[in-house]
This record gives sequence, C-alpha cells and structure tokens, in this order.
Amino acid sequence: MADAALAARPAEHVLEVRDLVVEFPGRHGTLRALDGVSLSIRPGEILGVVGESGAGKSMTGLAVQQLLEPPGRIASGAVLLDGQRIDNLPESAMTRIRGRQIGAIFQDPLTSLNPLFTVGQQLVETIRLHLPVSRAQARLRAIDLLAEVGIPAPTERVDSYPHQFSGGMRQRVVIALALAARPKLVIADEPTTALDVSIQAQITALLRRLCKEHGTAVMLVTHDMGVIAETADRVAVMYAGRLVEIGPVADVVAAPQHPYTRGLMGSIPALGARVQRLTQIDGAMPRLSAIPPGCAFNPRCPHAGPRCHIEVPHLVPVGASRAACHLHDGGVA
Repeated sequence: MADAALAARPAEHVLEVRDLVVEFPGRHGTLRALDGVSLSIRPGEILGVVGESGAGKSMTGLAVQQLLEPPGRIASGAVLLDGQRIDNLPESAMTRIRGRQIGAIFQDPLTSLNPLFTVGQQLVETIRLHLPVSRAQARLRAIDLLAEVGIPAPTERVDSYPHQFSGGMRQRVVIALALAARPKLVIADEPTTALDVSIQAQITALLRRLCKEHGTAVMLVTHDMGVIAETADRVAVMYAGRLVEIGPVADVVAAPQHPYTRGLMGSIPALGARVQRLTQIDGAMPRLSAIPPGCAFNPRCPHAGPRCHIEVPHLVPVGASRAACHLHDGGVA
C-alpha cells in the first residue's frame, strides 16, 4: 500500500531518495554506511554531493543504481526515479534501467572504455542496447554525440581507439556514452579528479551545458567544493554517512551553516586573498566501526558542546538551506 502511494504522487523530481539506510552485515556486527539520507533532483538540475573520502557520497550513487558490493544492502528507505520506486526492483529490471534511464560517468574513463574496440563500436553497441535503431542509425547518433561533447572531427575520430585520445577527450567519450540513450538521470562520480585544471573546467562546463539543453538531472559526486561552486545548482554536504547541510550553492558557498561545510570552504584557495595558510579540519573521517555517538563531527568540531556528544542533530531550516547542527535548532550545543 505504501509503495502504491509513493508511485501515485506526481513526479516533480527525476530522483528522490527518502531516508536511505545502507548497511554492511559482518561477523562483528552491522556497519551503517548511509544513515537516513534524503535528497532530490529536478529535471535540468545539478545536485553536487560533496565530502571527504568515506563521507558516503559515492555509496549514495551506488545505492541509487543498486550497485552495492555484497554484503552491502539497502536496509530501509526508498529510491524513486521519475516517481517510480526502483530500490525494490529485481536485478533484471535494474539492468534495463541502467544506461537507459540512469547514465553513469566514473572518475577514470579507462574503466568505462574497452581498449580492444573503437569508441564508435562502443557507442553503437550502447545505443542499440537501449534504443530500437539500426546499426547505421546508431553510428550516425554516435558521431552526433561525439560532436556534441566537443570531440573535433567526430566523423574520423569515431573509428579511433581509446588510447588514441587524451585523458580529457576520453572523459568526453565517457560522457557521450552516459548520454547515448538519453537518460533522465546521470550520476557523475568524481568525473574531473584525474584531469588538469584547464581540462577540468572544460568538462564541468560541458556537463552543465548538456544538463540544461537536455533537461537531464545530474548527481555530481566530488570531494572538491570548488567544482561544486562552479557547476552545481544545489549542494548536499555529507559526513560519516549523513547529510549535514543541503541548499542552493550560492547560499551554502556564501554562508555555510555547518562547521564541517565551513571547513571545506576554508580549504579552497581564493584568487587575490592574502592568507598564510588555508583552513585545516583537524582529525579524520571516522571509520564505520567507530562513528562517535551524537553528532559524528563532534571530535573535530571547535564548537562542540555536551549535547553534540549525545544527541544526533537533524536537518533544520537555516535561511535558504538546511543544516544538521545543534547550534541552529533553537537549543544550545
């Protein structure tokens, strides 16, 4: 009955994640990798998901696609794509959704490209797998896709092998692969990390343009707050498997409300700023087996009080954003 109610609601969001909990059962207990994550993305919107390694950002993207490594499992919550629940679908159904409705871009393009086949062969195969077109039609679409993502001379380069492209060009090919079947949602996991700064800027600008032109929703997973500030419409900040702040990028960048977000923003060098040292967040992300009680950030927070060590904070409205911090819920830390 609950599933029917979820599906009956109008789909104003391409992706909606509700109270998602991901667990990894083990011999010494169950580890909770995601703890009540809720977020949504509208058509044509880029949601940046940011945090240090181990924050749970990539885990969220994998859970949405049902690509969790065993024994990982979704313990509770719901994932809706275009208003339809998909977290409880069998693998055969998810196989049809991946690529067709959900595209994926990964950090290293070489993990997505087969060195034994030309980029054209790989694009044609992907297109024909998801769309009812002939091989000739698929090849024409492959050439159009290469042109769209900025590959020069696409008619000739379609017959090139991945090793004949530069790193930036390979990443453009991977973006073309992700868009081949015109998906509703693209999950981009650290798509610019392996690239130099100038190519990184080109790729982020390309993602933004394609998102707006096609109305594709994008989940941009990264550890780089600078990339988020340049690319995303909204940002979700994660720490130890929980959302600690979410809101419009302009508001979060200009006035971060959570101490962890302020630390991330302080680590970005600003042009023209005269500072001796960038802000450093002391300590490290806790292991899943050692997440502290209360606010998981409390051992590293300069403002932590007694309440922060006992009670888990929940997201509350703070201006245009929401933050999970006891300093903003009407009480004291």
